[in-house]
Parts: sequence; structure tokens; C-alpha cells
Amino acid sequence: GSLPKWVVNKSSQFLAPKAMKKMYKACLKYPEWKLKHDPHFKPWLFPEQSRLPALPLSELSLQHADSLENIDESSLAETKDDRGEASDEDSVN
Repeated sequence: GSLPKWVVNKSSQFLAPKAMKKMYKACLKYPEWKLKHDPHFKPWLFPEQSRLPALPLSELSLQHADSLENIDESSLAETKDDRGEASDEDSVN
């Protein structure tokens, strides 16, 4: 389902900025934290450090863009139900 507009607006105005401030503060402290917590472990830079099981290449397959399903919905009109707005018929008397 869709979220009410007021929920999206409030979360955009208050929750998102608050979350970004917390993330910013955590990022500032990361270098100091990383020095104390396995500073040489960086599997994003050195894949050989990864502790995840390796995936055999035989289980991978290439998927070419021309084989992907291409659905063009640009010509479709959006209905009131799609936007989450109730019609007069949906209202309870």
C-alpha cells in the first residue's frame, strides 16, 4: 500500500534529517573506532579477507540487456487508487 501524504511529509521534514545527522556523527567517529577494531580488516578493499563463502563461477550466468523484459508504462494514466486517494464511493457515511 501507499503511505499517507502527511506521513511522508513529516518523515521527510523530521526523521530523515535527524537520521542524517546521526549518520554524519557516526562517520566522524569511524576512523578512531576502526583503529581499535581490526584496523587491517577491509574486505571491501581486499577480497581475500572476506569471510563469506565463495560462490562457484559455474553458478553464475550472464544476463544481457536485450534479454531483459522491457515494459514501457509511460503511456499509462495514474488512477486515484494508484495515488492512494479515496474516491467518493469509498467513503463511509
